[in-house]
Amino acid sequence: MKILPKLKDLSLLMPVALLCCIGCSSVEKYDSSTPEGAYKIAEEYEADERYEESVAKYSEVKNKHPYSRFAVMSELKIADVQFKREAFIEAQFAYQTFKDLHPKHPQIDYVTFRLGLSYFNQLPSTTDRDLSLADKAILYFDEVLTSYGQSSYAAEARAKKADALKMLAEKELYIANFYMMKKQYDSALGRFEGLLKTYSGTGVEPAALYGAAVAANASGEREKISRYVRTLLKQYPESSEADKARSEFSHVR
Repeated sequence: MKILPKLKDLSLLMPVALLCCIGCSSVEKYDSSTPEGAYKIAEEYEADERYEESVAKYSEVKNKHPYSRFAVMSELKIADVQFKREAFIEAQFAYQTFKDLHPKHPQIDYVTFRLGLSYFNQLPSTTDRDLSLADKAILYFDEVLTSYGQSSYAAEARAKKADALKMLAEKELYIANFYMMKKQYDSALGRFEGLLKTYSGTGVEPAALYGAAVAANASGEREKISRYVRTLLKQYPESSEADKARSEFSHVR
C-alpha cells in the first residue's frame, strides 16, 4: 500500500517548490539565444544570489556575443558579482582586466576605485601580518583622486587610502617596538624616524615621537632626545605619551 506524505511535511515543501517555480519562470521569459536575453537571465541569477550561475551566464554573453554592447556590460558585471560574493582576488583580476581593455570607459573611475577596494578588502585584520597589498590599494585610490578628482567615488577613495596608510603606519610601529623589545635600539630609532617622515597624519605620531626619544636615549643620541621630546610636548601635550615623556625626561624642556 502506498504511504502518502503527511500534510505537515507537504506544507514544509511547498515554499521551496514555489520559489523554484518562480525562479524558473522569471528566466524563461527571456530568449537566452540573444545577448540581451542572456544578459537579463544573468541579472536574474545575480538578484537571486545565484552568483556562480550569474558569472557563468555573463561569461556566456561575453564569449558568444563579443561585438554586442552587452559583452562589455557583462565584463563589468562579472567583476561586480565577484566583489559582491566577496571573492576579492577574482574581483581584483576582473576589474584589472576590464581597466586594461577599456581605459576610456565612462565608468573607469568606478572600476579603478573598485580595483583599489578589491586589494584593500584582501588585507588582514591585524598589523602583524603581510600588508604588502596596501600599497596596491593606495596606488588605485590615488589614481581616483588625481585622475578623477570630481568622481563620486573620490571621497570614499580618500577615506580608504587613509585607512590603508594607518594600517601601514601601525605595522611600522609594531616593527619598531619589536626592535625595542629586542634591545636593537639603533634599528628601532631608524624605524620610528622613518615612520614620522612617511606616515605623518595617520595618528601614530605621539607613539612614534615617544618611541624615538626612548630609542635615542638608549643609543646615546642626546640631541635627538631633546628634539623628539620637545616636539612631542609641543604638538601633542595632552597625549599619554607626553605624560610619560614629562616623567622620564624631566630634564628636557
